[in-house]
Amino acid sequence: MGKEQRQQVVDRLIAELNLGYVFPEKAKQVEQALRHYQRSAGYAAIASASQLAEALTTQIRQQTGDLHLRVRYSEKDIPVLPAGGTPSPQVMAEQTAAMRGRNYGVERVERLPCNVGYLKLNEFAPPQYAGETLAAAMTMMSNLDGLIIDLRDNGGGSPETVALLASYVLDERTRLNDNYYRIGDLTQQNWSTTFVAGKQFGQQKPLYILTSKRTFSAAEDFSYAMKNLKRATIVGETTGGGAHPGRVVRLDAHFGAFIPTGRSISSITNTNWEGVGVAPDVTAAAKDALRVAQTALLNELLKTANSEQQTQRLKERLDAIGKES
Repeated sequence: MGKEQRQQVVDRLIAELNLGYVFPEKAKQVEQALRHYQRSAGYAAIASASQLAEALTTQIRQQTGDLHLRVRYSEKDIPVLPAGGTPSPQVMAEQTAAMRGRNYGVERVERLPCNVGYLKLNEFAPPQYAGETLAAAMTMMSNLDGLIIDLRDNGGGSPETVALLASYVLDERTRLNDNYYRIGDLTQQNWSTTFVAGKQFGQQKPLYILTSKRTFSAAEDFSYAMKNLKRATIVGETTGGGAHPGRVVRLDAHFGAFIPTGRSISSITNTNWEGVGVAPDVTAAAKDALRVAQTALLNELLKTANSEQQTQRLKERLDAIGKES
């Protein structure tokens, strides 16, 4: 790629950071670092577009510590958004088809032995797309005695779907994590709702959430809210540490960037999980988290078993899990 295109990408990235990055002082810090590298002809040694995207991502993360920040290169043209920021019908159709191909993030819905539910959710797709699928999954879960939500491979998604999922496991309208946005100096409160399309699992039954180092962004948002509300037990590894929602911006025909424009704030802790992650209540390697969570959940159910038959089934299942480890 040529010098002119490299300069255009860097200039546009700096402009977008100064315009919207949630911490304006850090945007200026990034600008100084990139300009210094630009003046020293550091970018001249970068031969390919993909290498430039990787280099810029590394640089802006080094200056900010923000893992949400990233630059990407696409061989396909990145479309220009029309006024209002709404993608064209063709782009929307492509994005919808891609989400549908992933079943809107709902990877697996299963009834485990002893009437325990297992929901593996790999993304928080926007509720206008994921709502029906999530309603079907949670309706099935509503009849079960305990629930394990697996977010070990969930890299994030929509805050609105975080609130939607929370609405299935809380009985009353509840304040979740707020989002502060630099543009407009706006704080948005996020609440669960008492109305959902499917059947609620409710708040009175055990809920466990599985996490890993790959759990990020909206998946951390859900985990952090449930942990601080004391609604769920988190099992697994400390999460990735990304608490800054944002937007994708177009730098040129083939370069785009994700710019965090806001930050999450818990009304309970008055802070968030940025850079530190959500710590589990029960630490376990990611590969062992499901077994550990099942064991803990079944022991909870054992304490409230209301028949000898149920007690026997629970003990037999616990023995079987113990032999698998």
